[in-house]
Amino acid sequence: MPLPKAPSSMGATVEAETASPLLPERVADAPAPGRQPPRAARAKRPLAAILTKQPAAATAPATPASAAASAPAAPALALAPAAEGKPQPAQARQPVPRPTQTPLTPRPQAGAAKPAAAPSKPRRLPTAQRKLFVLDTNVLLHDPSSLFRFAEHDVFLPMIVLEELDHQKKGMSEVARNARQVSRYLDELVDTSDLSKGVPLDALGHTDALGSLYFQTRPTNTHLPLELPMGKADNVILGIVHGLREHDPKREIVLVSKDINMRLKARALNLPAEDYLNDHVLDDSDLLYDGVMPLPENFWNKHGKDIESWQQNGLTWYRVRGPLCGQFIVNEFVYYDGEMPLSGQVREVTGKSAVLSTLRDFSHAKNSVWGITARNREQNFALNLLMNPEIDFVSLLGQAGTGKTLLALASGLAQTFETRRYTEIIITRATVPVGDDIGFLPGTEEEKMLPWMGALEDNLEVLHQGAAGSLGSSSNGQDWDKTPAMDLIRSRIKVKSMNFMRGRTFLNKYLIIDEAQNLTPKQMKTLTTRAGPGTKIICLGNIAQIDTPYLTEGSSGLTYVVDRFKGWPHAGHITLQRGERSRLADYASEVL
Repeated sequence: MPLPKAPSSMGATVEAETASPLLPERVADAPAPGRQPPRAARAKRPLAAILTKQPAAATAPATPASAAASAPAAPALALAPAAEGKPQPAQARQPVPRPTQTPLTPRPQAGAAKPAAAPSKPRRLPTAQRKLFVLDTNVLLHDPSSLFRFAEHDVFLPMIVLEELDHQKKGMSEVARNARQVSRYLDELVDTSDLSKGVPLDALGHTDALGSLYFQTRPTNTHLPLELPMGKADNVILGIVHGLREHDPKREIVLVSKDINMRLKARALNLPAEDYLNDHVLDDSDLLYDGVMPLPENFWNKHGKDIESWQQNGLTWYRVRGPLCGQFIVNEFVYYDGEMPLSGQVREVTGKSAVLSTLRDFSHAKNSVWGITARNREQNFALNLLMNPEIDFVSLLGQAGTGKTLLALASGLAQTFETRRYTEIIITRATVPVGDDIGFLPGTEEEKMLPWMGALEDNLEVLHQGAAGSLGSSSNGQDWDKTPAMDLIRSRIKVKSMNFMRGRTFLNKYLIIDEAQNLTPKQMKTLTTRAGPGTKIICLGNIAQIDTPYLTEGSSGLTYVVDRFKGWPHAGHITLQRGERSRLADYASEVL
């Protein structure tokens, strides 16, 4: 028995709620439950609105049940030969057994806590109310799990896509591994299913995927409005999308592709086309968490009552209460430049109260780190994170010349040689060239990686003065690279390739991941899970300098890890704002 059609009186306002999670406007606007909204989104709110506790507008994500109750109904699309001439039911209604009375169950006593209600199972939408997303091959090669990322909507795979997956499955590259993984998913899905009726996408345990998977089971006889060479796979997919729209014009059919030219051709043919945005952490890099929050001018008026203070570990700690405390994030840095200046770090957030602690002043020469002092506020914040043994993961963002690598390397040397907290420093980076590749490099693993580690050599030269003083030696006019101090330093610094990281476990190591903006989220997960007890990981990068194809500022592994580690008590992030390399470099970064 088919499901009854939903009433159309509420259908005008639900299209945006029941849309696919691929749409950028519908993903980035609503933060995930239990997570803080992006920093820039809070910064844009008026100060008066923050301090008077006016709630910000939020859009709750629609559940499939609410979407089914209000979305307009449309006739189902027949996608297989078995459906021709005989419409298939959208979903057979399962008989619901009546609950039996249990008189022996004792009645709950007064004041007793009520048992928690069982979560309601999400309901599938009728076929006519689902969108149909036609996937291009590059979407599956980019994200093998994209089959299960379309919520309550359906997925359609043309036969030419399966052919291209077969051509890409050979080799050891990331693309070949993704092609093989997609083939495994498809094999498990269609193992015991009838392709003519569609394959439920939640058959493998992906409970969020409430749609069905359809394959092309018959040829399309439609012709595109424009003459395009049909031997090309992209044009074949466009012809299939055009044929599906002609077959069922009332159903919304959308092409999803990572290829910009493919989407342009589709829109020129009046075919809806979208980019695959499910892997984007943010639509706008300006919304990325920067780790710093300036306090408003009336902060002490609103939060200056009932302050508790105490001394701990040589720092002053404060417990403040007020409306702004609910917006603080653990390990976020706050500063106030008014009559009572404050520069502190958020240590704890509990409701409308927060615990702040003062910072160690690394801008003073007595607190220098391997001869390096902080030149601005953000560098001081970064050194407080890098030198804190309770922080296991630090991410530093900033443009060229802000001191990311220098601060990380100086902190690593100080904690390896002076305090002996770590046994050695390991440096790695993504080997993505800016220009044309120069080919294979001779030598061992470290010798092959040395051309990629020019930044290491440059910063070691800067730190040489501090290194010579700390180790009690001097160059005495010798080549700085030949001194005993540099030999000792180099014995504790290892340069490793990312290709051989899988399966390793680092114990008491100081791991620096340079140029992390060129890593995918999967590569970032592979590296961060290598950390063993006592290991600290430092991620450095500039999301404005991404050289990897198919990666953007929103989908970079660096953006991904900053957003996911936000608020963890053992992780911290700082975006360095001001360049300190030279006046020429600062001017060039502004005008070029």
